[in-house]
Amino acid sequence: MINLIATAESCQQAEALLDAGADTLLVGSHPFGLRLPHSLNLNEIETIRTMAHDRQKKVTVACNALLHNQQIDKLPAYLSRLAEIGVDAVTVGDPGAVFILEELQLPLPYIYDAETLVTSSRQISFWLKRGAVGAVAARELTLTELKAIQASVDKPVEVLVYGPTCIHQSARPLLTNYYHYVGLKESVAKDRHLLLRDPKNEASQYPIYEDEDGTHIFSTVDLSLMSELQEAYDAGLHTWKLDGVLLRGNAFVAIVRLFAEAARAIEQGHFIAASFCNRLSTLQPPTRPIGTGFYLKDPKDVH
Repeated sequence: MINLIATAESCQQAEALLDAGADTLLVGSHPFGLRLPHSLNLNEIETIRTMAHDRQKKVTVACNALLHNQQIDKLPAYLSRLAEIGVDAVTVGDPGAVFILEELQLPLPYIYDAETLVTSSRQISFWLKRGAVGAVAARELTLTELKAIQASVDKPVEVLVYGPTCIHQSARPLLTNYYHYVGLKESVAKDRHLLLRDPKNEASQYPIYEDEDGTHIFSTVDLSLMSELQEAYDAGLHTWKLDGVLLRGNAFVAIVRLFAEAARAIEQGHFIAASFCNRLSTLQPPTRPIGTGFYLKDPKDVH
């Protein structure tokens, strides 16, 4: 059965995403979760957990940051509260966070998420043997590699099927430093919709924003595997994530609804890729082209 995971920016959007067909919501809080649509407090997370469980659906909390001492010191209390709230899982990539989960012995399953490091079945198997209940695959993997990884492990491997790819992250305030250097006072927040441009490509647009966790730069196109969903499903890749970090409100809900419809069509045996791709093109923001990223490349051409 397909597990359709969607990020949620608020309690209101979370309810709409659940009604649209999302099976699992991904939420989180600063400073433990990186590149989420919005940092939610524990009360909001508890409200979303209640909404999801009332619909027999799930909530995962992102704790995917590379943690420093001051964050590690705060993590036990945060994880303990998440366990009390009753969220279904957390995503972690820092071994220190895994150690704390083991030390506290909380009823809190974890999914291994170390961003670009998750590139082989052996690495995933290492963490599965240490208690992980799944893994988030690196977005730089090809579909050929993902199929081979999923065939080699007995837990779900999460694949991004829609959303932007982060191509650079720095803990430093790069935008703020730049504005200070040129003597400007400007907002660096996500809602400024700031863009970088490659001087060799006038049409390029790399979204960039700065928050409490540093500076984040994204790819020029949004990833969509709509045309490849049937092949992914046939290969046993049934855990699909949609990332709304750059797409807010009802616009993201509409895309999640379409992917949920596609998932049900695949399960029922009447999925027509071209039809769903055409419908997605009408929902996609005109400023964000769609591409397949690394997924359709030959692995030899990527390394």
